[in-house]
Amino acid sequence: MTLTTNDTGNAQEILSAQEQQWVDKFMDETTLFLGPDPEIMRNHQIHERTAYEDECISKGVSPLETDRIRKRLAGSLDEAFEMCESMGAAPGAKWADLSVAVYTAEGDVTYLSNRGVIAFSAVLHHPIRYIMKNWKDEPTVGINPGDGFFHNDSRYGMVHNTDQSMLVPVMRDGQIIAWVGATIHEGENGACEPGGMPSGSETPFDDGLRASPIKIVERGHLRRDLLTFLQHSTRDPKLMLADIKVKMGAVRRVIESVDRIIEEVGQESFVAALRVTVENVEAEVRRRIKELPDGTVTFNQFVDSTLKENILIKFACKITVKGERLIVDLTGTGPEILNRAINSPLGSTKAFMTQAILSYWWPDLPRSTGALSPIEVISEEHSWADAGYDAPVGQSLQGSFRGFSALQTAYAKLQFSTPKKYSNVIAPWFNQINDFLWGGTTQHGEQVGNLCADLNGMGGGAKAFRDGEDAVAPLFCAMADIAEQEVMEEEVPFLQLVSKRLVRDNQGFGKYRGGMGYEMIVASRGTPNWGFMTVTSGSKFSSITGMFGGYGCPTYPLSIVKGINIYDIIRKDPSQFDLSIERIMNEQPYEGGSYQSAHMGLQFDVAKEGELYMISQGSGGGYGDVLERDPELVAADLQLDRISAQVATDLYAVVWNPETFVVDVQATEAARAEARKRRIARGTPFREFIKGFVTEEPPADLLYYGSWGQDNDEEVFATHWGGQEPQRVKGKLSEIPLVMIPDRRVLKIEAQDKRIRELEAKYGETVVHKS
Repeated sequence: MTLTTNDTGNAQEILSAQEQQWVDKFMDETTLFLGPDPEIMRNHQIHERTAYEDECISKGVSPLETDRIRKRLAGSLDEAFEMCESMGAAPGAKWADLSVAVYTAEGDVTYLSNRGVIAFSAVLHHPIRYIMKNWKDEPTVGINPGDGFFHNDSRYGMVHNTDQSMLVPVMRDGQIIAWVGATIHEGENGACEPGGMPSGSETPFDDGLRASPIKIVERGHLRRDLLTFLQHSTRDPKLMLADIKVKMGAVRRVIESVDRIIEEVGQESFVAALRVTVENVEAEVRRRIKELPDGTVTFNQFVDSTLKENILIKFACKITVKGERLIVDLTGTGPEILNRAINSPLGSTKAFMTQAILSYWWPDLPRSTGALSPIEVISEEHSWADAGYDAPVGQSLQGSFRGFSALQTAYAKLQFSTPKKYSNVIAPWFNQINDFLWGGTTQHGEQVGNLCADLNGMGGGAKAFRDGEDAVAPLFCAMADIAEQEVMEEEVPFLQLVSKRLVRDNQGFGKYRGGMGYEMIVASRGTPNWGFMTVTSGSKFSSITGMFGGYGCPTYPLSIVKGINIYDIIRKDPSQFDLSIERIMNEQPYEGGSYQSAHMGLQFDVAKEGELYMISQGSGGGYGDVLERDPELVAADLQLDRISAQVATDLYAVVWNPETFVVDVQATEAARAEARKRRIARGTPFREFIKGFVTEEPPADLLYYGSWGQDNDEEVFATHWGGQEPQRVKGKLSEIPLVMIPDRRVLKIEAQDKRIRELEAKYGETVVHKS
């Protein structure tokens, strides 16, 4: 050790190279805790070329051979996808909520299966980079041929904790030249509520299993000690074992294909093909960004529920194009809520941005990390779209799905005036999880928890030239399945008494309407212990907007009938099997039933046999002015009972013969002319509207809002519960106090105590009731 002086003249110690090595070794060996690496987790750009990749590319790259390698990989990945779908035990596997992909040695997605969830693979560069940084040279871990790494913690790079991945290195002569990964939405993960997506989560520890990348397979052998730990961490140990084996088998099949490709073309050509694919996609994205018109599109979205309380909190997004730069700015998004489940890690939010780009912007591109790499994302940590390490994220889809909608909607506006289009201009896709989660004891005596496939029937957005597709697919997977209810009934003790019936008026109205959603009514049967959950916002504030004058989707409440047994009722009177949410809730036909409706954030609710739980799937957004819709299309929807007479008259201003459904053309033209006159009469000049509508602050009852005002995204409004009453706070996100919501049961007790004190003050401590 030597002494020297610094700029202030004070002596300081300088370590020799050997001493520094000793210090570094000591720090490495005594590190208390390896959390997610911010440098890895906040970086979505492709990795720089390694020396070996540079060497392989320098030997020459044949475009034809590269294309051949890509096609071979695509076929192999699709085969592995079908293996997972056919053999997977999880409901998510059976209805295609999975993906399989090939990565470069440093973790960039090169290619993934044509079917499946792009976001699942788009997020896995984070854990691969974590493994390469922390485990590759770690003597107690290491990376060897045949090893397989498991993880599910979204804070290390996963869409949400209910998904589980298997990552396996492709090695030659001790060198990692690629990775292959498979991810399945497994569902059950041991969270505080069954099914893997807990809306009741109030701490990260409520989110269930939180596995950082761990070596579950060593040199081709499944590690029984770690498997046992994972099985004891969930309600469904059989599921855990089965799908680890399924994922490992699918990945090995891809590696066998890679081996054959390398035998044919050589290792250098294979490595070069992986790398240039990633770089080519990034370069092509930069070129396509330059084709877009310069400007800024602002698209703010809102969540209306913590899944426990009704709130209104903002997801702010400005997308700016300037030359080859495209900037996504989330500044102004509301603060994370440290004891609610709706927060999303930034990696999850970005993964669904990649989903939007590769599904709806440029679906012709190879599915690669390069698609998001050149796009700049500005975000503030500790917003609910960029949650910190200590925030629960059990319902992170509430934030990350809105990242998808922001990019999908903004691009439709940007591409509208672009001469060359790579996809259709489309209104927003439905973006919520309108679905039943369930758990308990099955008719076979097994403990389970998972979810239905009903969310896979989301309504599609209307296009610029035609109606959206009804109940077609979820936003995250173009070719998913909604499953066969009869198959489910063999495994779980409830029936979908109404499974997939389109609901009248459940559409985003417009010149072209959004795709419609269906209703679902379920009731348990033949089980000693069962319950349901719903994990959806959008019961009071529409989840998506329309496009260019079209309407957004409706709002969707939850309906329940307690205190009845529908099976006894229909056994005695089969005519009572005429089930629909509209009839049941309006007519209340079952004597003694308790008819309830609420928002769709239902925590796990124990269901007695025959009690009814009822929800509706959502619709896509409408496109264009309702008064420009072809009256014949309106009449056709009327005849098929897709819309009500009130909608046809009040919104579409169509006049028709109710017996023949023939449109009265002249009367319709007159009705629409009158409707336009009423619009003009209601209209207000923009400056006058601003004076009467815009305020300095949000209304007092918007407690957790976010930024307010057109020109001030850096200052957010939130609520701090420092005492008995909420206190509004405003300032930069980094300056405001931690935001937590008090327990609603405590608030209810406090309100009751307050009322008791008021009554005691008025009537005395003892109140005598006289008959």
